[in-house]
Amino acid sequence: MDSTIGRRRLLRGTVLGAAALAMSWNGIRVRGEPSSPLVFHSPDLTPFVDELPRPPVVSGRELELTATTTTHRFHRDLAESPAMGYGGMSYLGPTIEHRAGTPLTVRFANNLGEHPFAADIDTTVHGVSEAFRSAPPTVLHLHGGVTPPASDGHPERLVHPGQHAEHDYPFPQQAAGLWYHDHTMGITRANVYAGLAGTVLLRDEFDTGAADNPLGLPSGEFEVPLVLQEKIFAADGRQLLRTTPVVPPGSWEGGGVGDVGVVNGKVWPNMDVARGLYRFRALNAASYSVWNLFFGNRMRFWVIGNDQGLLDAPVAVTELLLAPGERVDLLVDFSGLAPGETVELRNDLAPPFQAAVLGEVAMELFCRFRAQDRAGFAGPVPERLRGGPGMPEALPPLESPTVIRNVTVSQPYELRMPPSIMTLNNLRYSSPEIDMLRQGTVEQWNIVNVTPDPHPIHIHLVEFRVLDRTPLRTIEYQAADPQPPVGVKWTPSPDGFLGGAALPAQQWEAGWKDVVRTDGGTVTRIIVRIPTAAELGFDPDAPFSRVAGEPVSVTAPMDVPSRAGTHPVHAGSHADDLRGYVWHCHLLDHEDHDMMLRLRIVP
Repeated sequence: MDSTIGRRRLLRGTVLGAAALAMSWNGIRVRGEPSSPLVFHSPDLTPFVDELPRPPVVSGRELELTATTTTHRFHRDLAESPAMGYGGMSYLGPTIEHRAGTPLTVRFANNLGEHPFAADIDTTVHGVSEAFRSAPPTVLHLHGGVTPPASDGHPERLVHPGQHAEHDYPFPQQAAGLWYHDHTMGITRANVYAGLAGTVLLRDEFDTGAADNPLGLPSGEFEVPLVLQEKIFAADGRQLLRTTPVVPPGSWEGGGVGDVGVVNGKVWPNMDVARGLYRFRALNAASYSVWNLFFGNRMRFWVIGNDQGLLDAPVAVTELLLAPGERVDLLVDFSGLAPGETVELRNDLAPPFQAAVLGEVAMELFCRFRAQDRAGFAGPVPERLRGGPGMPEALPPLESPTVIRNVTVSQPYELRMPPSIMTLNNLRYSSPEIDMLRQGTVEQWNIVNVTPDPHPIHIHLVEFRVLDRTPLRTIEYQAADPQPPVGVKWTPSPDGFLGGAALPAQQWEAGWKDVVRTDGGTVTRIIVRIPTAAELGFDPDAPFSRVAGEPVSVTAPMDVPSRAGTHPVHAGSHADDLRGYVWHCHLLDHEDHDMMLRLRIVP
């Protein structure tokens, strides 16, 4: 599903001819997927031979969390692969369970050695130096956390091997399924793909996680985190970060579709389930793909929450779209399966043309559930989750915005290497323009996606509600106000260029969100509530220092020596202290180069 203009440029001429040949390739894989010489392929693997792992659960007011270089076996028939993990795990990290409103302190340490993808790191991307291959820095970001700026995981607050950083999480928010992952400037995709990700289950007095929780939800063995990813493996069992030989080693690629599904660190695992109701906390932790999730028998399941907590009531669905960074809280009833009967969690969303022309196809399978001959959780699907006795308050009505903010998502290219750049507002990360969001205001963001592909947009600190998505007459929009060179802000209003009726957000998108899927050629509208310092309990605009001993800022000007690897096109202003937060595309290669901007929450 590669959406980059850079890849399109690489495919011009003879490569396009090769791609056309690839699309008529006669080789067929064991799983029925078409082979292509322009796409790397995993060896044929037997599905469902490994059991679904359940990450260990940790809790407490103070936690130690260390990132380490490891090896991990993703499948019974694959050799160990170089990887990364948190908290002593060989891949991913433990599930952190914590009570909302109770402060948590995490002492985070970097004990990483040589990067598993050292040869694939592109040192021309801003903020990346040659040293990142042998001694990779890392940044801990609590995704979805309402967190003071010094602890948010700012991509420039690098923690180098041998260093540590203390993170304070006050959690002034409701129960929700959050996650933590690496957020290092320029190599986020490489670090997360290597394994630096884990889940957080934030509890409160209603969603306690205990068997006697007031909402009557499955708990204990019947509540399971599902960290969903897709990968490509080499014949020797190693994870492949690159997806195509068209892009040479050491060059930024833009991402691509994997050909095997990975759940909680295992390829196509099996989970034996009791015949009853389960609660699955599903996370799209992939670098690139949006998926359409469904069960192979097309059975009904229920969405009870998303990124930032519970919905007012369960929403019955047979499929749903899940973009990178998004979470959904699901109820699935296996009581209708006979003992021994199985059902698979699948995806059927095909990649767009830019990836399909290489021969990439949808990754179709995640895992299998096999019914046991025993009863499970027998409680019913709740009728309501909010707004009743023993429940949290109902979701509030949508607020009327006092500020309208147009932002753009585009993929211009330049005649240089790397040949393309991903942009928000046509700016680079280091551009001096910084969005200033006023505390206490309500903003409507019109996210104008002029690309043909979906981009999930994540805003740090704030929560928002999704209004709708409207088709855009993209060519007319761009012709009326041509896009200037990268680095010049470009955010024309989409008014007058809408190409059809607005499609309201799906019912299961109705709750508070921190990631929104913006489809290609559309305007996606969200309502953003900017919190105040009094509401937060901390100053969201407080400056903070870098980790002691860290190299100079990645946005240092060209005349300032920097061991952090400044690239000429990314030169910006240097400051001793950092400030604010960021917003970005959650396609991780896009975030790395350069679809991420700074923002501040000001009085």
